[in-house]
Amino acid sequence: MTDAIKLVLFDMDNVLCAYDRPARVAYLAELAGTTREAVHAAIWDSGFEALGDCGALDASNYLRGFGKRIGYPLSLEEWVEARRRSMQADRAMLEIASSLRNTVEIAILTNNTTLVADRIDALLPELRPLFGPRIYASARFKTAKPDPRCYRLCLSELDVRPETVLFVDDLAANVAGAREAGLRAHHHTSVEAFRQALSEYGLPPD
Repeated sequence: MTDAIKLVLFDMDNVLCAYDRPARVAYLAELAGTTREAVHAAIWDSGFEALGDCGALDASNYLRGFGKRIGYPLSLEEWVEARRRSMQADRAMLEIASSLRNTVEIAILTNNTTLVADRIDALLPELRPLFGPRIYASARFKTAKPDPRCYRLCLSELDVRPETVLFVDDLAANVAGAREAGLRAHHHTSVEAFRQALSEYGLPPD
């Protein structure tokens, strides 16, 4: 007999919110007095952001290194504002998450520096009323999706067994990593497809 789903674990960017990296890059470039291409190359193309995601850099070193790479003494408030401008809540997905709380537990696991989880109330205030403290950045676990350890460490924190968890992510690689870790997983492509998947798992979306 298949174990019943007890927890739905959501990715954040492009699942619970639309993530507009170009808007973030544009704001940072304006602050630093440089080009968008230079900012993108310094942070994302270089692999620096991945160091924050996997916890190789703690929050203070991440922020300091971020500013150094873009050639501007970036403050925490400016970093938060740049990130905030890139995030737009997906109301339909948040409504589904709210409904799911009536029958299962819900949580978030996002590939990000701990700054995102620590400042989530400023970045996307809609999340806290739904998820409470169960908003986890991968950096907390010193690894990142799709490494199976990331999911297992998160579930250990949540005290749930992998086979009772449905994970939702927009990236196929992260879905594959979750399955390798023993979770059931859904590749998020649309609200409609997610509703159908929930129905197939016996979880009414409304």
